[in-house]
Amino acid sequence: MMKPSAILINAGRGPVVDEEALIAALKAGTIHAAGLDVFEKEPLQASPLFSLPSVVALPHIGSATHETPYGMAQDAVENLIAALSGKVEKNYVHPDILK
Repeated sequence: MMKPSAILINAGRGPVVDEEALIAALKAGTIHAAGLDVFEKEPLQASPLFSLPSVVALPHIGSATHETPYGMAQDAVENLIAALSGKVEKNYVHPDILK
């Protein structure tokens, strides 16, 4: 359903994209290119996607910094304290959304 000039980008979850269908679409010129940092099967394995010149593939390493785990832990502690005190203000998902 994408235009032949479209570039598919998946930086969210690998299983969102059917990689076999993506490979077929790229080879047929149904879509122009793809940028991926998540894959259907992880950890990252060999894939025909890597041989296509219209694919940019990177490992999903956006949180692989020294600072990130500490920041995530700090947020978790602050969120827990806020929730226990009834003052949830950030990173909040309303329970009705989860239904």
